Amino acid sequence: MNSVNGINTTQPSSRNNGFLVLVCFVPSLGGFLFGFDTAVISGTVGMVERLFHLTKLQVGWFTSSALVGCILGAMVAGVLGDKYGRKPIMLVSAALFFLSAFGSMVPPTFTVLIPARMIGGIGVGMASVLAPMYISELAPPHLRGRLVALYQLSIVLGILLAYFSNWFLQNHAAAGLTAEETSGFYNWIFKEQVWRAMFGMEMVPAALFFILLLLVPESPRWLLKMNEKKRAYSILCRINGQAEAQKETMEIDKALDREEDSFKELFKPGLRTALMVGIGLSVFGQLTGINVIIYYGPTILKDAGIEFNNALQYQVTIGVINLIFTIIALSVIDRIGRRPLLIGGMSAVVVMLTIAGILFSMENPSGMLVVIVLAADVACLALSICAVIWVLTPEIFPNRVRGRAMSIATLSNWGTNTLSAYLFPWYVSTFGMHSGFFTFAAICFVAVLFFYRFVPETKGKSLEEIERIWLKV
Repeated sequence: MNSVNGINTTQPSSRNNGFLVLVCFVPSLGGFLFGFDTAVISGTVGMVERLFHLTKLQVGWFTSSALVGCILGAMVAGVLGDKYGRKPIMLVSAALFFLSAFGSMVPPTFTVLIPARMIGGIGVGMASVLAPMYISELAPPHLRGRLVALYQLSIVLGILLAYFSNWFLQNHAAAGLTAEETSGFYNWIFKEQVWRAMFGMEMVPAALFFILLLLVPESPRWLLKMNEKKRAYSILCRINGQAEAQKETMEIDKALDREEDSFKELFKPGLRTALMVGIGLSVFGQLTGINVIIYYGPTILKDAGIEFNNALQYQVTIGVINLIFTIIALSVIDRIGRRPLLIGGMSAVVVMLTIAGILFSMENPSGMLVVIVLAADVACLALSICAVIWVLTPEIFPNRVRGRAMSIATLSNWGTNTLSAYLFPWYVSTFGMHSGFFTFAAICFVAVLFFYRFVPETKGKSLEEIERIWLKV
């Protein structure tokens, strides 16, 4: 009988690609819900503002309330994921998604709507920490970039489907009631106040996410940390085959022996830089303007003279472009590497944001030209930081503290996102839309310098090899 570290190694001898796809695809659906929840708000802002007579700061609070929940979810996800495992906490996040979708569909007042949105935000925050981390811990080194990038692809698909859903429901509501339709609950949700249906649509993917999570195993790296070696080894064998599983098991065990189960390790020389890179990616990633375009797209396009219904159509177009360039990024990230995509793409983003600022400085900017520039900006972002951030962040931290380190980085992500979403309506109404884009351009220029100086190349390296990079710093 063969054994490694006392484990029976009578296991599959070759990689099971079908199982690998399953364990990477299912958690990526957390990204789909993340994207859907992020984008669905864009179609509801104007209607909710008019219905509840909101001020601009209240509009910002409505948009950012889910993000406050994201902060809370990110704060606890890493600790809970390290203690109870990645899978159970992802199941909790799926349940919170579903409850939020229902609660956001039926609230009688603005006061009730806000906590419903925050509950969903907690689910988003949890999933944004644990889903990419889970995929990163299971993916083989030479495929990890594109497999973790599935999470970003799912975010983009969620955004695109939310745009399509909002557009379809808006047109359906505008068509009026047919003879077969009642004037009760259906009319209230799908016709009179169609923003309710826009939120309610999220219940379907939330339920699917929960059910499919029941089919995937726990992270083998977490199991090894908890000394459940037989379960971990069995999962690694199903993914990579017996020979590679033996190698991985020994590497992970050695890494665990070197690490301290404490936050303090993250502030030691070397890993301090890893933490700074993780936080930098998260903060700069939210100050590129991408989420403002997603949250307030119709408002931005209206400022360029485009009507609301047409603005929803153009957002679908921008969403398709986002999807196309995310797929391109996914296909090349393990071949070209993280650094070239990040630095090159973000340099192009600086140019696009500057052009957008110039256009909005004009008295009557061309609406079509604004759409083209925003689409180009989104394409550059999709090809660079939007794809790289979810790949690079979970892979740069040591195994034992990865959950808590991801919480710190993702907390920075959601905190910055919340602040920008809350202040954007006030900022552009006070200083002008052009000032908003010029501000984002300046921040992205600083980001390019930061990435050039501090971000290492990690393509093709195992998580344990990446850890050793920081120990040499």
